[in-house]
Amino acid sequence: MSIKPPDAPRRIAFEGPEIPVESTEEPDDLASDVSRETTLPRPAATRIFVIANQKGGVGKTTTAVNIATALALGGLEVLVVDLDPQGNASTALGIEHHEGIRGTYEALTAGVPIAELAQPSPEAEGLWVVPATIDLAGAEIGLVNTPARESQLLHALRDYVAERRPDYVFIDCPPSLGLLTLNALVAATEILIPIQCEYYALEGVTQLLRTINLVKGSMNDQLYLSTVLLTMFDGRTRLATQVSAEVRKHFAAQTLEAVIPRSVRVSEAPSYGQTVLTYHPASAGAQAYFHAATEIAQRGAAVTEERSA
Repeated sequence: MSIKPPDAPRRIAFEGPEIPVESTEEPDDLASDVSRETTLPRPAATRIFVIANQKGGVGKTTTAVNIATALALGGLEVLVVDLDPQGNASTALGIEHHEGIRGTYEALTAGVPIAELAQPSPEAEGLWVVPATIDLAGAEIGLVNTPARESQLLHALRDYVAERRPDYVFIDCPPSLGLLTLNALVAATEILIPIQCEYYALEGVTQLLRTINLVKGSMNDQLYLSTVLLTMFDGRTRLATQVSAEVRKHFAAQTLEAVIPRSVRVSEAPSYGQTVLTYHPASAGAQAYFHAATEIAQRGAAVTEERSA
């Protein structure tokens, strides 16, 4: 069944002027101590997510690394596949990705097994990363004459999952709908879309959903949109609240209750080669990502129970 895209272009109209507010360039540390579950429910089978949104700057990579880290801190085995030539996910997870480091480029173009390329992240036990180097920028050209070029990542992940059986795999894509993103859509079974709570929120999603429907019809019939996460939410503005309501209207079943706020700590963390969950766990941003990861894990466990009932 195809996914109906929201009407586009979408304009969020709101009544009355925004209330002017002061700058928020203050750390968002919580005043009280934080508590955190030590274990999260394990899915019956490996869940493979592609983190995708054609619109840049929506918190896609930030979401990928923080959700993955939160799940690993909850006792689960997690693999992050960095498919963006910029390598920002590798940076945030403390993984070297300079020239000469083997990673996703070798998996796609040379058939090197992912088990030989994955590196343990210092962010959490059980968290592994396949890094991206600048070589990945030339992967699309290198794959042009490769048979079944859109399925190279699928074959690589099948072998890894069969051997290692991780609980979760997260694929971080570049902000485009090229061959790298297509490989991710073919390899994944679930899609997580981060949507920024700002003006053009739903416009980039429309084209992405059309691409998803094309992939479902011809290359990966198991792919479905399971999760939508609202990011960069500023509760002081009327616009953010209305964008949130609009997203929940179109994706009622998929949208997580957890909402990621605008967070200074979340923005700072990658410059230290960390996720916000280890950089500053007592921040609102860290707690929001942990709650989102908990919700994803619990939803997965609930689906497993429904299917076995």
